[in-house]
Amino acid sequence: MAAYALSIYEFRGKTFALVFVIGTLLIPLTIILVPVFYVVSNFGMVNSLWGVILPGAATPTGVFLLRQYMLTLPRELIEAARAEGATEWIIYRKIILPCIIPALAALGVLEFTFIWNDYFWALVLTQGDAVKPITVGLDVLRGQWTTSWNLVSAGSVVAALPPVIMFFILQKQFIHGLTFGAVKG
Repeated sequence: MAAYALSIYEFRGKTFALVFVIGTLLIPLTIILVPVFYVVSNFGMVNSLWGVILPGAATPTGVFLLRQYMLTLPRELIEAARAEGATEWIIYRKIILPCIIPALAALGVLEFTFIWNDYFWALVLTQGDAVKPITVGLDVLRGQWTTSWNLVSAGSVVAALPPVIMFFILQKQFIHGLTFGAVKG
């Protein structure tokens, strides 16, 4: 919805809000680790997979990517819906969301891969072996004196499978997103 507001509406401070969102990409996780951990712990999500997933689900990267995609949508669709008396929520839900499915699929794969491969946040947030993601679990295979590289390699292959599978599931939306607006000739 932030991307929708930054791409469709005209308001004072729009450029500042966009620069602020993009500027937050410059802040590394290590800087905001303690405040994010504090918020996650207040919601009772420490040592749970939801605590690992939810903080990475809404990112400035997603807002920027969706905004850029929404700028390519024809304004006539929104203007026609407003002329028919549709509310902003109806316009967003019935017109904008179906149009941005390819962008949402691409963003979903990117965010899923990022969250899946995030080692540091998962290491900080999870304590028990039952909730540790596979990226943190692979570290257990490393010994103090020796490392079983055959087990680490096999675990890495298994860890790489879910993002690859998700990409193949959403491949149709990627192709649609790439060919959207292409000219036959």
